[in-house]
Amino acid sequence: MITKNVAIQVLNAALATGGDFAEIFLEETYSNNIEVDSGKTQPPSSSISYGAGIRILNKLQSVYGYTNDLSLKGLVKLATQLSASFSGEQAVFVEKIEKVKLKNKHKIKTALSSVDTKEKIALLKKGDATMREFDARIVRTIAVLIMNNRHIEIFNSEGKHFQDAQERVRFVLQAIAMQPGAFETGFTGPGAHSGFDFVEGLDVEKEAREVADLAIRKLSAKDCPSGVMPVVIGNGFGGVIFHEACGHPLEASAVSKGLSPFAGKIGQKVAHESVTAIDDGTIPNAWGSNNIDDEGVATQRNVLIKDGILQNYLIDRFNGRRMKQESTGAGRRQSYKFETTSRMSNTYIAAGPHNPEDVIASVKLGLYAKKLGGGSVNPTTGDFNFAADEAYIIRDGKICELVKGATLIGNGADIITKIDMVANDLERAQGMCGAASGSIPVDVGQPTLRVSAITVGGQGGKLQ
Repeated sequence: MITKNVAIQVLNAALATGGDFAEIFLEETYSNNIEVDSGKTQPPSSSISYGAGIRILNKLQSVYGYTNDLSLKGLVKLATQLSASFSGEQAVFVEKIEKVKLKNKHKIKTALSSVDTKEKIALLKKGDATMREFDARIVRTIAVLIMNNRHIEIFNSEGKHFQDAQERVRFVLQAIAMQPGAFETGFTGPGAHSGFDFVEGLDVEKEAREVADLAIRKLSAKDCPSGVMPVVIGNGFGGVIFHEACGHPLEASAVSKGLSPFAGKIGQKVAHESVTAIDDGTIPNAWGSNNIDDEGVATQRNVLIKDGILQNYLIDRFNGRRMKQESTGAGRRQSYKFETTSRMSNTYIAAGPHNPEDVIASVKLGLYAKKLGGGSVNPTTGDFNFAADEAYIIRDGKICELVKGATLIGNGADIITKIDMVANDLERAQGMCGAASGSIPVDVGQPTLRVSAITVGGQGGKLQ
């Protein structure tokens, strides 16, 4: 996007007043969404994001700005404006820049751009029609293909130059069911750091039937009872609780400021010994994976908790300075408009020794939260509140009636001490995570697991 000579001039302009590190982050992203709404194909929605962000670090100070003007004049102007935040003399000079070769771990078999729009629409219509035809009470259906091509380029004052191309696709299905006095939805949204080959590998009709079936069954579900009880949380998207309530407090942006309940606890027991938690940005073609993070650091497999013992944090360059630790490849951002910070990639609780059926059978009376929905978390305290999108009562070790309105309430640092049984059916699910550096693609995941006691909110009275 710019030449090495231009990058050298811009970096030196940024460092002119005493900054000890400077970085140029350039990005060009093409996004395209195709939607079929209740049988009707909507006009495609496309956008292009193009620009550059410049960051200057001076010990524990950081300044950041961005621009769409990628000319030498425009970039030097921004760098000079940012450098005015400091008042020292230039001590770091950039004389040459060399490109760093990257190994691409995310092979694309069929590029999204190589597939005709009609073929993409045909798959969407198949999913949409399957949901609409499932039951007359399905009143609206939505099928969306979300496609994203992102090209990034990074130059820094260490004389390094990085380039990477990232292609992602997500296939979203939603069914809305209605009957007198009831309104419910079903949803799925599998995605990958991949091309159209990922979509071709999906059983679209099966996914659509499951979404419609859940929406219909929820219409007749009774209100969930409330109280403190054992809860079995299903695999896949059940991992959103760990992501939100524990993953964010393990990010250096919170830890470095002492705002995390896990700060200063490396080597200490913070979870039940059955819990091993990992953030792995290297998984081939996973939704949250990359070859490098948005600071040019190679992504890593970071074991955060092993057998209940805290091992590591998710660290970016700047917050690593506060902690006097190296980056773990966790610096991420939505786009050039955001300054990078520590973020998750593919975060999950590792598989355990038990069969999922045995985990469920171990509960005499409790809740099976098969799928979780939205929620809220206080990242400083870890207090959370999550709705269960699909939940059942467990009686005498068997899954019984479907219930609605179930909410899991607790604290992340507390709940991971109560995960006392972990199954061997690890799955990951895809989502978007919003934080200080914008919205980014992430995987959450876990096997089926048992929480010995957690507060369940509901309108159905006491569980009995």
